[in-house]
Amino acid sequence: MTVARLLLIGHAVALVFGLGGMLIALPHPELWSSEPVGRQVFAFGMQYAGPLHMVLGAAAMFAFSVVALGWRRTLIFFVLACGLSLSAELIGTGTGYPFGNYEYTTGLGYKVLGRVPFSIPLSWFYMGLASFMLGSVLAKGRPVWSLILGAYLLTAWDLVLDPAMAHSGLALVFWVWHQSGPYFGMPIQNFAGWTATGALFMGLSRWLWRSDHAIVSPGFPLTVYVLNLAFAIVLSAAGDVWVPIVVALAATTIAAVLGWRRASPGLRPRLAV
Repeated sequence: MTVARLLLIGHAVALVFGLGGMLIALPHPELWSSEPVGRQVFAFGMQYAGPLHMVLGAAAMFAFSVVALGWRRTLIFFVLACGLSLSAELIGTGTGYPFGNYEYTTGLGYKVLGRVPFSIPLSWFYMGLASFMLGSVLAKGRPVWSLILGAYLLTAWDLVLDPAMAHSGLALVFWVWHQSGPYFGMPIQNFAGWTATGALFMGLSRWLWRSDHAIVSPGFPLTVYVLNLAFAIVLSAAGDVWVPIVVALAATTIAAVLGWRRASPGLRPRLAV
């Protein structure tokens, strides 16, 4: 568990570093451009910061899951989450289904087949697993409800992530939409595709596990989820886009309140990792 905690700290630092780059360094080059060290840090950030927090987040959740669920279940979830999400993203960037017509820009690392950054499936894995673990706690381990709540929490995060990462008012835009829709220029199809993709790899993973799994202590996945939700919230706030923040917070709060009321004292979420 020590390895998982160290990786989680690295993940948190990378998230803060990324925010600093997008919200401070890029808009204000006068703060660093006159110093050699500042230029080196900026160059490092531009090359590696985009995918770094996702790589560290995936490594942290993988290490935690190995301890909490074992190698077999962790590998099954990792392969299905990465494989199915990458397939969906490749199909989506080529055909417009299941998410809509969009395209990734630069900044998130090497692109698989020139279309999908390698880091994107890793983010599906670690946030999908964190969401599924939290859903299992809220559902008291019941498989169907664990799946429903896991997919719900994953989509709730995207309600604020997508407007933040594709907002033209920020210094960096990580993907662009080639079709409009009612949710801040994005089609509702995007969120339906998110829910379906998450539910698919969560459901298949749970089925391949075969046996019931123990409900893990929610502190670690909750910390991962909150860190990434906060990252998206800060970006949205910086772009002066407030409604997605309210929507995402309302969605996650509803799930948290219902889960808190239903959970036994021993399963109530603890913020400590």
